[in-house]
Amino acid sequence: MSGDGVLVRDPIEPAALLARVAHDAAGAQAAFFGAVRDTNVGRAVLGIDYAAYEPMAAAELAAIAGEAEARWPGARVAVAHRIGTLGVGELSVGIAVTHPHRAQAFDACRFAIEAIKTRVPIWKREHYADGTREWVDAGSGAAVPAPAPVG
Repeated sequence: MSGDGVLVRDPIEPAALLARVAHDAAGAQAAFFGAVRDTNVGRAVLGIDYAAYEPMAAAELAAIAGEAEARWPGARVAVAHRIGTLGVGELSVGIAVTHPHRAQAFDACRFAIEAIKTRVPIWKREHYADGTREWVDAGSGAAVPAPAPVG
């Protein structure tokens, strides 16, 4: 298995993501699931639009999963990131890792989420309770200019 990373429009199902990496040698399962929260930088959030340069984002998600598997031999890694409009509480990103040992499973999972946040061309526009919408940086939550149109 190598490079199991996908963009999805449907809800992320944690059990299905873990099933994609299950194997008999896996003594450890580690997972991270990121959800849309109800506040950002002190502002009430109602939802988020996730947009991506889809071919590049899908390739980068797969590359990150493959890199984690190469860096932690014995790991199996699956990542999924949603695009589209999500409400508060909905999962926007999911990472599942299995490995014979827990430390490596946790390390691979942390590597994957940090790489996703810095490398994958996915943008988010928050919908605020006051009726405004603003593009924000995935890492800091600070406002940023709108992404350029693709295609």
